[in-house]
Amino acid sequence: MVLYTKSMGLLGMNAFEVSVETFITKGLPSFDIVGLPDTSVKESRDRVRSAICNCGFTFPIRKIITNLAPADVKKAGSVYDLPILISILMSTGEIDTDISDCAFIGELSLGGDVRPVNGVLPMAIQAKENGCKRFFVPAENADEGSLIQGIDIIPVQNIPTLVKQLRGELPMVPAKYSLPDKVHLGFNIDFSDVKGQFEAKRALEIAACGSHNILLIGSPGSGKSMLAKRIPTILPDMTFDEMIETTKIHSIAGNLPAHSPLVCQRPFRSPHHTVSPAGMSGGGTIPHPGEISLAHNGVLFLDELPEFNRVTMEILRQPLEDSKVTISRVNATLTYPCSIMLVAAMNPCPCGYFGHPTRECTCSSRAVSKYLSKVSGPLLDRFDIHVEVPPVAFHSLSSKEPSEGSANIKKRVDRVRSIQNNRFRGTGITCNAKISPSMLQQFCPTDDNARQILQKAFDTMGLSARAYDKILKVARTIADLDNSEIIKTPHILEAIQYRNLDRKYWHNG
Repeated sequence: MVLYTKSMGLLGMNAFEVSVETFITKGLPSFDIVGLPDTSVKESRDRVRSAICNCGFTFPIRKIITNLAPADVKKAGSVYDLPILISILMSTGEIDTDISDCAFIGELSLGGDVRPVNGVLPMAIQAKENGCKRFFVPAENADEGSLIQGIDIIPVQNIPTLVKQLRGELPMVPAKYSLPDKVHLGFNIDFSDVKGQFEAKRALEIAACGSHNILLIGSPGSGKSMLAKRIPTILPDMTFDEMIETTKIHSIAGNLPAHSPLVCQRPFRSPHHTVSPAGMSGGGTIPHPGEISLAHNGVLFLDELPEFNRVTMEILRQPLEDSKVTISRVNATLTYPCSIMLVAAMNPCPCGYFGHPTRECTCSSRAVSKYLSKVSGPLLDRFDIHVEVPPVAFHSLSSKEPSEGSANIKKRVDRVRSIQNNRFRGTGITCNAKISPSMLQQFCPTDDNARQILQKAFDTMGLSARAYDKILKVARTIADLDNSEIIKTPHILEAIQYRNLDRKYWHNG
């Protein structure tokens, strides 16, 4: 007789149902797992055997065949330990309960404890959609799974307790996770820490208001990294849908802290410049999210941009346009979302002092050109805002006058985002940076003088069509900050100013 137990698997952002089928028959004692299992799944045999024996149950000394269906999809990870064990205990009569509306996931220790696994949130969503009433998960994953309403998430500590629950000897108490009424985001950094740099702060505020990509260029010690790391303190709060989508990605990657099952703070990812292309975009035999997807709904900060591998940098180009990254492998093609705000910082030359007002650059013109050429024109064109971060003057550093704090800046950002939410309601657009070319004229009306200035800039600066679009989007954000529905001359002039640095350093003018 074949016994069936439901489990769940992961394929990219989506989960799928796995039917664990176990058949015990006469023959030489053996334990085989089929259905395209990887090495970690095959190792379940030893964990399941040990857990059954150490929990006081009898492991059948017969021929055991376990199939993971569908058999044409690769199975990976240790999530199938628990359902395989349950199917064996049902075959031996240790459990005699109808579990047709239940699903099981979990890794086993040799002693029978159930350990946490990755990807519980998308699995819980799929289990609910498939009609399951109860979903048995490791106790440490229970809060994460209980974010989904309409399905009972049963925490499992160990096998003896689970067997008693299935026999009706112990009650099943579903996990309950209460969402906080108000999410408190505690930051130990603030924009008030930054002395001077009013132009750079203004540019970062505009970038945060419209989720625009921004490039900071300046000499060492001017505060580029300090400014960038404070961007999360002024970003708008996440919506619940954004929290769930971001949590799914971090759950699949195994990045969720045990005490926080829901990602409530916008991600800020800052990979080292030695990150590989696969680490940036995602990869592996069964591809997992990379840095660009882990920054979804948040910020991806690339410090010392020219030091990144050229291939790694160029990988960003298409995802920045599409807000998604597609990873193709022989077995599957997976897509992960990556709606991010890209922030990058760099020196203008190898020594860092090219264009410095007081220190002399020691690099040759060829060295400067070679250094800057590491950042390609197409990638540079994808930054909405280019801003120079000059050295901080002594009087600014020594000033006792307090700088504006993040709380005040965030109020303006929230106000501008509220304007955008009302403007784009029902369109699928979330912020000014995401305005599609077809809707640019509708949402970015300009007065006659502003249009003439933009036309003159387009002709004299040799702007690309993408640069034209980005100037309009940034001007839209500046106009929103100014409570103006029409884009006027000052808004266009400021937006054009943020496209000048590539002419200064890259000599494209």
